[in-house]
Amino acid sequence: MKTIYLLVPFAPLAGAVLAGFFGRRIGRAASHWVTILGVLVSMLASFAVLRDVLAGNTFNGALYTWSMVGGVKFEVGFLIDSLTATMMCVVTFVSLMVHVYTIGYMRDDPGYQRFFAYISLFTFSMLMLVMSNNFLQLFFGWEAVGLVSYLLIGFWYTRPSAIYANLKAFLVNRVGDFGFLLGIGLVLAYFGTLDYAEVFGIAPGMVARTINLVGAAEWSVLTVMCICLFIGAMGKSAQFPLHVWLPDSMEGPTPISALIHAATMVTAGIFMVARMSPLFELSDTALSFVMVIGAITALFMGFLGIVQNDIKRVVAYSTLSQLGYMTVALGASAYSVAIFHLMTHAFFKALLFLAAGSVIIGMHHDQDIRHMGGLRKYMPITWITSLLGSLALIGTPFFSGFYSKDSIIEAVRFSTIPGSGFAYFAVVAGVFVTAFYSFRMYFLVFHGKERFATGGHGDEHGGHSGHGAGHAAGHGGGGHADEHGHGGLPHESPPVVTVPLVLLAIPSVVIGLYTIQPMLFGDFFKDVIAVSDKHGAMAQLSTHYHGWAAMGLHALQTVPFWLALAGVLAAWYGYLVNPRVPAAIRNTFGGVYRLLDNKYYLDRINEVVFAGGARAIGTGLWKAGDQALIDGVAINGSARLVGWFAGVIRTVQSGYIYHYAIAMIVGVALLVWWFVPLVKR
Repeated sequence: MKTIYLLVPFAPLAGAVLAGFFGRRIGRAASHWVTILGVLVSMLASFAVLRDVLAGNTFNGALYTWSMVGGVKFEVGFLIDSLTATMMCVVTFVSLMVHVYTIGYMRDDPGYQRFFAYISLFTFSMLMLVMSNNFLQLFFGWEAVGLVSYLLIGFWYTRPSAIYANLKAFLVNRVGDFGFLLGIGLVLAYFGTLDYAEVFGIAPGMVARTINLVGAAEWSVLTVMCICLFIGAMGKSAQFPLHVWLPDSMEGPTPISALIHAATMVTAGIFMVARMSPLFELSDTALSFVMVIGAITALFMGFLGIVQNDIKRVVAYSTLSQLGYMTVALGASAYSVAIFHLMTHAFFKALLFLAAGSVIIGMHHDQDIRHMGGLRKYMPITWITSLLGSLALIGTPFFSGFYSKDSIIEAVRFSTIPGSGFAYFAVVAGVFVTAFYSFRMYFLVFHGKERFATGGHGDEHGGHSGHGAGHAAGHGGGGHADEHGHGGLPHESPPVVTVPLVLLAIPSVVIGLYTIQPMLFGDFFKDVIAVSDKHGAMAQLSTHYHGWAAMGLHALQTVPFWLALAGVLAAWYGYLVNPRVPAAIRNTFGGVYRLLDNKYYLDRINEVVFAGGARAIGTGLWKAGDQALIDGVAINGSARLVGWFAGVIRTVQSGYIYHYAIAMIVGVALLVWWFVPLVKR
C-alpha cells in the first residue's frame, strides 16, 4: 500500500509540474487533461486507502529522514488512519470537481495553464498536510497551502484589488502562523520530538508542567502550547479576529474560491485541532478559548452575510459562520462532529460556490444579486442544485448539513466547558441567521421579477466571455464595476460546468444519513480521536441518537428547525412578497446597518491601529533613530567634531616662525607654572 500512499499526493504534483513548466508547449487541452488525470488518480487511490483503512489496516512511519539534529529526527512520513483517509477523499473529490468545472469557467483566460498548475499544486499541498505524521511535515503543508492561496487569490494580478486581497491574506496568515510556529517550538522544546505518536504518548505526563511567561504567573505548558497551535488555526480557518482575509479572497476566480472554502486551506485548522485532540483534551482552558472564538465567528460573521450584495461574498460569509460551528464543536470535545460537518460542508459549500460561478457566467459576469431575479427559468440546473445546496446549508432535516449541524448544536448543549452557554446561544441563533441570508440570496437570484438588463455590470471577468484575465476593473465588494459586459439574456452554463454541480449535489443531500452513525457513534474514529472521560458531550449525544430517520423526524419538533423555517419565511416575505420591508428596516436601524456594512470596522481598525501603528513606528525609527541619532549624531556629528577640531588646530598652523616661537614660550610658561608647585611639595 505504500506505493498507493505515495500516489495520492504526488499524482497531482506531477500534473502541476507538467502544466506549470510545460503548459505552453503541450497546449491548453493537454494541460487540463494531465492535471485532471493526476487528481483523478489521486481520488481513486484515496478511496482505495479508505477501503483499506476500514478493513483495519493503518500506517504510521517515516518515508525519508531529512536531517538529524541533537538526537531529534526531522522526517517526511505518513500517518494513514480513518481521519486521514476521510480528508484525502474529501479533498480529492472536491478538487476533481473544481478541475472539471475550471475547463468551462476559465475557457478563454490567457492564464489557463497556469491556473490548472496552481490548483493541482494546491491539492498536493493539502494532501501533504493531512497525511503528515509529524509537525515538520504539517508545517510544510501548512505554509504551502498559504503560498498557493496567495498565488491564486492574486491570479488576475493586473487588478489592484486582487493584489491587495492576496497580500492581505498572506499577512494575516503570517500572524496566525507565528503563533503556530511558537506552538511547534514548544512541542520540540518540552517533548524533544516532532513525531505525533511520541508527543501524544508523552503528553499525559506533562499536565503538571508549567511555564513562566509574564511576571511570576505560571501557565500550564500544555495550555500555552494548545493556544499557540490554535492561533495558527485561527489564521488558516479564518476565525475572529483573523477572519478578515477570507471575504477578500473572492477576488480570485470562482473555482479557487470553491477549493479554498470547501476542501482546502480553511479546513486545515479544523483538521489540525482534531488531530491534536490528545493535547487539547488535557487543557480545559484551551478548549474554552477554542469554543468562545468559534461561537463569536459563527454568529457575528453570519450577521455580515445579511447585508452583502455580491453573490460570492454572501457564500464567503456563510463559510466563515460554518467554520465557527466546526470550531465550537472542537471546543466541546466533539471532534468527530467537527470533522463530520467539515465533510458535509465541503460538498454543499463547493456546490454553492460553483453554482454562484455558473450564475456569474449566465449573467455575463455580473455578481450583484440586486441585478438578477427570475433566473430559475433561464438556468434550471443551476437553480435546482443551488436550492439543494442551500437546503443542506441551513440544516433542513434529512439533508447532509442537517445531521452534522444539528449534532454540533446538541453537543454544545451537553458540554460543560466554560463558555458553552454563550456558544449554545450563538449556534442556535445562527440557525435563523444562516437561513435568512442563504434564502435572501436564493430568492433574489432565482425568483421574483427580472431585474437584469441585456448587458451585465461585470465585477469578475475571468476571461470566460473573452474579456481576458486582466480586463476587469471591478471594485470587488458590492457587485458594481467600471466595465459593462454585453451578452443578452441569461443562459444555462455548458455541461462541463453543470455536471460537477449535479455530482456535488448528490452527496450534499445523502452523505449525512449514510455516515452519521459510523462517524459519530461507531468505531470509525476509534484510537484516532481522543476524548477525556470528563468531557461527556459525545457520550450524552450518543444516548439520544436512535438512527438517522428518527433524528430527522424528531428535528421537526425542535427549536433549530423552526428557527430555520422562520429565516426562510422572513427572506421570502421581505424579498419576494413585500420588498419595501428590508429598506424600511435598514432606514430604521441605520446605525446597525452601517456597522454591518463596514464589517464591524475591523478592516479600518487594522488599517489605522496595526498598519498605521507599524508605519508610525517605522517613521519614528527612521526620523529619530536613523536620521537624527545614527546619521545626525553618530556619523555627521563625529564628522563635524573632527572638522571643528581641525579648524581650531588650523588657526595655530600659520607658517610664521614668530607665531611658533610665541606658542613655545607660552607652552614653557604653562609647564613652569604647573611644575613649580609640584617641586615645592
